[in-house]
Amino acid sequence: MLQTIIPTKLIGPFRINGTYVNSGEKVYVPLSTFETPLWYSVSRGAKVSENTTDGISCIIVNNVMTRSILMEANSLLLANKFIHEILPIEIENIKTIAESTSKHLNFKSISSKLIGRNIFLRIEIFPSEASGHNMVTIASDKVLRYLTEKYHDIVRYVSVSGNLCTDKKSSAINSISGRGKYVIASLIIPEEITNKILKTSNEKIHNLNIKKNLIGSIAAGSIMSANAHFANMLLAFYLAFGQDAANIVEGSEGLTTTEILPNGDLEFSVTLPNLILGTIGNGKHLDFARENIRTIGCINDDFSAKENGSLRMAEICAATVLSGELSLMAALTNEGALTKSHIRIERINKH
Repeated sequence: MLQTIIPTKLIGPFRINGTYVNSGEKVYVPLSTFETPLWYSVSRGAKVSENTTDGISCIIVNNVMTRSILMEANSLLLANKFIHEILPIEIENIKTIAESTSKHLNFKSISSKLIGRNIFLRIEIFPSEASGHNMVTIASDKVLRYLTEKYHDIVRYVSVSGNLCTDKKSSAINSISGRGKYVIASLIIPEEITNKILKTSNEKIHNLNIKKNLIGSIAAGSIMSANAHFANMLLAFYLAFGQDAANIVEGSEGLTTTEILPNGDLEFSVTLPNLILGTIGNGKHLDFARENIRTIGCINDDFSAKENGSLRMAEICAATVLSGELSLMAALTNEGALTKSHIRIERINKH
């Protein structure tokens, strides 16, 4: 059997001030990547967090996993009837059916969209410590079978996934409503720290963010996304922790925002509405993944699930993304710095 070994390095320490990460902790994060300059870049961002008063502040805005089932009504009038008359009286039954499929699943809501005779139902659940992909699919499949059997004279099965989820594709709905952990991370950086560690100024980073990430992304027609390279940190993080790496598609849809505060400090923030990760489930059972998840304190020492471990992981992931984003933005303010560092670091790692 062929085995691929992805280079992995422990990066940090990060100073993180979150709901699930204590600001007094020193967090070291394993990152797996073939792009070796990424380690140095994220490490530089982590060093900035270590030298600020509060470190990287993190909040969890939401935590849901979604699946959209798709049915077709026998007529347009029946489709309208299903949405406005049948669905409202079936909400409690749908909740009971969904939650019967897993003791870890908590039903949150169901929303509808009617296009022609096609009925899209977007189911949202709280997935506990799992990322929730399989969990929500199993629940949605059972809900779909219940509805199509009970109302067979009105609707029929089309698919257990109707793309309104939206899973591993770019979409506005995920950025607006969120899919996975919706996390915001922010760091306030004094000018002297920016000068010393990042070799640039707060004003230069702020101006570049407006011109590159915001204006440039609008010019490119980006969908609810304005950042420099969220995907780089997300892939390295997901691979290290046994996550489904394809989720960097929606995970990298996020926003980098900057503001110069009255005292001259830079407030640098990343908003990630679609962090899809967990501490249990497929991939996370592998030895390397379990050990890495334990390293960042998101499962117990005996490898059992820890309450809110996945939310702690989401805060650490967001802090990692912020650190890499900040470091790259700083490098880009200095002409030739990015190119030179890539050449130097990659040459070192080849010998």
